[in-house]
Amino acid sequence: MSMTNFFTAGGIVAWPLLAFSLLGVALIIERISFWYRIKSRQHQVITSVLRLYQGDELTGAIAKLKQNADLPVCRIFLDVLGLHGATPTEFRLALETSTQAELPLFKRFNNLFQTIIAVAPLLGLLGTILGLMRSFASLEIGNAAGTNATAVTGGISEALTSTVMGLVLAIFTLLFANSFRSLYLRELALIQEYGGQLELLYRRFHETGEKTYASSR
Repeated sequence: MSMTNFFTAGGIVAWPLLAFSLLGVALIIERISFWYRIKSRQHQVITSVLRLYQGDELTGAIAKLKQNADLPVCRIFLDVLGLHGATPTEFRLALETSTQAELPLFKRFNNLFQTIIAVAPLLGLLGTILGLMRSFASLEIGNAAGTNATAVTGGISEALTSTVMGLVLAIFTLLFANSFRSLYLRELALIQEYGGQLELLYRRFHETGEKTYASSR
């Protein structure tokens, strides 16, 4: 069966399911590109930034972050490293605030994925009911010769095809949505780890600066 015949057999609900399929594929491609960009560069960039900052090269660390400002964690670090004279508590609050501001980017399109997962099987069920109604309407009880066999089989085909389309779309979208959620949770843990390392270095520099100031008085 060709794709055109397949969608024709699915009846009227095949077209909204096709629209949801195209939307889902576009969103999945965007998310894959987003996560690939992060996973392929983030670790190397942040490791380099922390090394520069540890070596008291703040200017070099900020320059490195600006070069990679398309990465969310780099934008977080830029926000907090731009603070001047902040206490460790203020630094931590700024770090948490910047992190919260970036979180929606990691969860982008989650609502759309959940909508597709929920609606696709319902559309498939609707197609099943419409197909069965079409088949029953073509039956003539007690008059087998007058029954339109083509309409009956067409209704059954519509019922089965729409069900398959709805389930396949929901399952396909669910697999990717769960994968993206797993990546989000891992990324959140990494941001907390990187942020903790940056905060520890800042505290050391802050305490060293206070001791230097106290000894000079």
